[in-house]
Amino acid sequence: MAPVALVGAGPGDPGLVTVRGLELIRRADVIVYDNLAAPALLAYTRPDAERIYAGKKRAEHALTQKQINDLLIDRARAGRRVVRLKGGDPLLFGRGGEEAEALADAGIPFEIVPGVSSALGAAACAGIPLTHREHTSAVTFVTGHEVGKIDWNRVGASETIVVFMGLVSFGEIARRLMAAGRSPETPAVAIRWATRRDQRTIAGTLGDLADRIAQAQLKPPALILVGEVVRLREKLNWFERLPLFGRTVVVTRARDQAPALSARLAEAGANVVELPTIHIEPPADLAPLDLAISRLESFDWLIFTSANGVRFFMERLDASARDLRALRARLCAIGPATAAALAALHLKIDLMPDEYVAESIVAAFEKIPLEGARILLPRAAVARDLIPKELEKRGARVTVVEAYRTVAARHTRWPDDLRPDWVTFTSSSTVEHFHQLFGAARLSGVRVASIGPVTSATARKLGIEVTVEAREHTTEGLLDAMLRTSSPP
Repeated sequence: MAPVALVGAGPGDPGLVTVRGLELIRRADVIVYDNLAAPALLAYTRPDAERIYAGKKRAEHALTQKQINDLLIDRARAGRRVVRLKGGDPLLFGRGGEEAEALADAGIPFEIVPGVSSALGAAACAGIPLTHREHTSAVTFVTGHEVGKIDWNRVGASETIVVFMGLVSFGEIARRLMAAGRSPETPAVAIRWATRRDQRTIAGTLGDLADRIAQAQLKPPALILVGEVVRLREKLNWFERLPLFGRTVVVTRARDQAPALSARLAEAGANVVELPTIHIEPPADLAPLDLAISRLESFDWLIFTSANGVRFFMERLDASARDLRALRARLCAIGPATAAALAALHLKIDLMPDEYVAESIVAAFEKIPLEGARILLPRAAVARDLIPKELEKRGARVTVVEAYRTVAARHTRWPDDLRPDWVTFTSSSTVEHFHQLFGAARLSGVRVASIGPVTSATARKLGIEVTVEAREHTTEGLLDAMLRTSSPP
């Protein structure tokens, strides 16, 4: 029988889960997860894993604690690998101790994997050190659920106080702390969704923070920090000063290609929403690509215009009776992502244009004799004909084969509460299918970032105004363009 794993999911940012925690999530047969566990972590579970929501909000519990305990015991006894995924740390106001006791009483082995507590995450991402040699050497963690059961005289004597689950009751907590002798001028701050890119912070004092919380209509989940160390926030607030912090950015790339761009946007502070408008899939008819691969040694040049072209071409090569030893052609790649895909196969690039558009490939071949040259161009099903036409004018024999096709994404819906600041487009197809799915009116009041001139031209043709266009036609260039215009609309 595998031990039940009580795993701390961390404070909200899925990147803060521990290595051990992620390993167990990936192996689990059953995931029993909380409301505060980052939903993105569920993407790491096996497709056949059972997912059970056991979240608890103030007035809404999906399951009682006894039901959760019984569920863990039942699944473990059935021989399944169970992960109890808990927000923050399992043993810090996470009721992990109660669950471990229930498992121990039932004779079920268990493992506890600590997580980054929301208190630590909130302090780090609000720029408030919980301890500081010049300000405090004592920290008290306290829950705000049952105010009357806590000795606030003892709590108030602590230099730094962290209140969990005390947003609703903080007015009463503040009164009791002040009655215990704490100055109403003591700095205090409330932090909602700490470490996430939609983190929200309300600053004030012990005397007025409750009113500020009410005026801002701040909702749980939130932590409250009280103490002189809160003053350091003005100097150390690095997280909320990230250039895209507070901006919601929609990524429209295909789901399996979105993470790289999403990660870079998140690093810049953006709250990223992946809303794939396209799906990349193999061609409807594989015969032309397979025929070209069977004659691979006959080509003088092989031109790749995208990383997708490399991927699907190599998949068909792997499915054939041949391998890279049949490749005699020189290689031309457009863009660093395409070049990187080839470099990952230990293939050297013979020709790469300075700019990442079709016109640049034509220009790059100007000084290369092409009379009688045989060129293979594996590409998307729908693409501009500029490259084959121009190269054929110079005497080349160009074989164009469909290596993949771009279709509208299935099951993509615009969330009712989505109000983005930016929408990004990385190809003409993302624009076309966005327009097909949602229409141009959806972008009213939203900034639009385009990866290059071809994508921008498609957008304008469809009535979509482009706010910024990448100077370098890459995802890095796209991010740079957004950062040059990062103030909110």
